[in-house]
Amino acid sequence: MTPQGTPDPQAGAAVKAADRAHVFHSWSAQGLIDPLAVAGAEGSYFWDYDGNRYLDFTSGLVFTNIGYQHPKVVAAIQEQAATMTTFAPAFAVQARSEAARLIAERTPGDLDKIFFTNGGAEAVENAIRMARLHTGRHKVMSAYRSYHGGTNTAINLTGDPRRWASDSGSAGVARFWAPFLYRSPFHATTEAEECARALKHLEETIVFEGPATIAAVILESVPGTAGIMTPPPGYLPGVRELCDKYGIVLVLDEVMAGFGRTGKWFASEHYDVVPDLLTFAKGVNSGYVPLGGVAISQKIAETFEHRPFPGGLTYSGHPLACAAAVATINVMEEEGVVEQAAHIGSSVLEPGLRELAERHPSVGEVRGMGVFWALELVRSKETREPLVPYNATGADNAPMAAFGAACKKNGLWPFINMNRTHVVPPCNITEAEAKEGLAALDEALTVADEHTV
Repeated sequence: MTPQGTPDPQAGAAVKAADRAHVFHSWSAQGLIDPLAVAGAEGSYFWDYDGNRYLDFTSGLVFTNIGYQHPKVVAAIQEQAATMTTFAPAFAVQARSEAARLIAERTPGDLDKIFFTNGGAEAVENAIRMARLHTGRHKVMSAYRSYHGGTNTAINLTGDPRRWASDSGSAGVARFWAPFLYRSPFHATTEAEECARALKHLEETIVFEGPATIAAVILESVPGTAGIMTPPPGYLPGVRELCDKYGIVLVLDEVMAGFGRTGKWFASEHYDVVPDLLTFAKGVNSGYVPLGGVAISQKIAETFEHRPFPGGLTYSGHPLACAAAVATINVMEEEGVVEQAAHIGSSVLEPGLRELAERHPSVGEVRGMGVFWALELVRSKETREPLVPYNATGADNAPMAAFGAACKKNGLWPFINMNRTHVVPPCNITEAEAKEGLAALDEALTVADEHTV
């Protein structure tokens, strides 16, 4: 890692050349991308080989919840590597057992059994398998404006355009509209109307799909990449009631929203809802070593008490990843990271972002909680026309590309998806750092404003 402030362009060029020659990047046309060569990272910042430093308002891919290179987690990984680098998942291993205990202590309700995976998509994949085997049904319902991962089942459950190229049309998935008042599919004018109409729509969809055919409803507690649309009060409890009514398993996807990001350990806590299965990854160990999992309720765990669960992974509960999770959870407790996320959200980000919305004609809506926010960028506040078309590319996406370039020029690395910029810094970002990011956003939004009418 090149020390911060020590430019080494020659080393950066070598890294870039090797990347372009051999690395095949996800979600990309390989010849159209220009990856930044990163020299190092610490806390809320990373830097390149030319000495440029960026405040990371993406948390990697919304996973560095305690920032980069936290010394206690780095030390825990090093200690585990010196003790036991790896071991097969069929054995009881101290790091694995302790990680499961700490996670189970924080998951809501009776979600006390933990099945470990390598990441979020595999967590969703296995949660759906559990639901199907538990119920003896096959169909799963998921929402438009959602993302659940890139494996076969997870991508077919996804409701955004990344699904299109891999949609088999035979995966046993039925979709519905979840609430989103700003762009309401139900012609609602209040959150209460949106909630009631979305629940009515969901129940009607269940009825017409055939309740006896539906194994699970899967929802992101707070949708992430699809737009951070916080559900209205009563919606998630209403979904829980519908699932109970029809004997359907409720799966809440907390891969992005979990482990402090919303100012609670899990976003479902804001709504007093306990799912039957909860998927997690990312923030469980700040992404330092790949880890995900499924938290399982007692009634579903009992299904597999005397019946083998037909699934597993070579690296399930990998000791290095679990040691990182133990250290991360302990750091979050010791340093009040969850409380810091709540504080930064309510005291700095929310008021700061709403003030930006008042001054910039390109900001149509601000929504979120904790350190999990989205700015909806529009051509007109009155018509709510998006700043760029849905799933825009090339010239059609030029306004958002210009906005992103302006952010980077000001030392801010933004999380941009379609016509939105998400504000998702580390959960332990300081007030000064958050305000620095808001100032950079303020300047960059003047570029977006140029495309309003």
